[in-house]
Amino acid sequence: MSQETSIKKEIEELKKQRNAVILAHYYVDGDVQEIADYVGDSYYLSEVAAGVDKDVIVFAGVSFMGECAKILNPEKTVLMPDGGADCPMAHMVTPEEIAAVREKYEDVAVVTYVNSFAKIKALSDVCVTSSNALKIVKELPNKNIFFIPDHNLGGFLAKQLPEKNFIFNEGHCPTHDRIQVAEVQALKAAHPEAIALAHPECREEICKEADYVGSTKGIIDYALKSPAKEFIILTEKGIMHPLTQQAPDKRFYGLDQEIVCRDMKLITMEKVRDVLRDMPETNQVQMDDQLMQDALTPLERMLELAK
Repeated sequence: MSQETSIKKEIEELKKQRNAVILAHYYVDGDVQEIADYVGDSYYLSEVAAGVDKDVIVFAGVSFMGECAKILNPEKTVLMPDGGADCPMAHMVTPEEIAAVREKYEDVAVVTYVNSFAKIKALSDVCVTSSNALKIVKELPNKNIFFIPDHNLGGFLAKQLPEKNFIFNEGHCPTHDRIQVAEVQALKAAHPEAIALAHPECREEICKEADYVGSTKGIIDYALKSPAKEFIILTEKGIMHPLTQQAPDKRFYGLDQEIVCRDMKLITMEKVRDVLRDMPETNQVQMDDQLMQDALTPLERMLELAK
């Protein structure tokens, strides 16, 4: 028995012992996706977390995702395989910025990307993901939208909703922000038949180079449904695993500079096994009850409006 097979077997046994379920984001390594019960983008995993009936949720992702799972299902034990796996974007907005905008604009909706911490969600009117942001913001009665913390996703929405007045801060995803126009153009020149698919966390000039811009799940669905056989993928490399698994007859090209979220890659099968086996307090998501309640309202509103 190989070491990988042995670890998988251990994880399956531990899941039964703990009455646990494993959720994994598309950006973690493929071997971790393989051992998960549910794999998806932030919106899908939020839906799953809200309805999980197991005692323990192991979230193979970064810190804000574990917080979301705990907020949506506070009675469950939520475990993070790596307690240090973080999201730099989540640190790029402050309560003071929100207070200043609310003071300046009387009729403003604070729309917060789920890539944020609970303390920011608690001060928001509604949360969104890249999958549902357009639908939700379009339905809001407010003209003024303070979209935080990702100004790239916010700018992408603003172009499609000119009737709204968007206000931004300086938040962004460092991983997507590394993509350069020259790299994309070179890849398109090398593969002229390929369709370019980008995530809206990319900068505007990158999105303009793409044939389709959408969420991680949107990119996967587009590639699977398209009759095209070649695609240029402009997002985190973890998405290559489901794409190649589900469409082995198609070719997917990434940039020479690997677009990697280093925090997501901290999650390994060994860490999933260890956190299930040991359940250390340092890896358990623990939050103040009032904070969870305050942050729950905008998350519930997201799930309701996105239906």
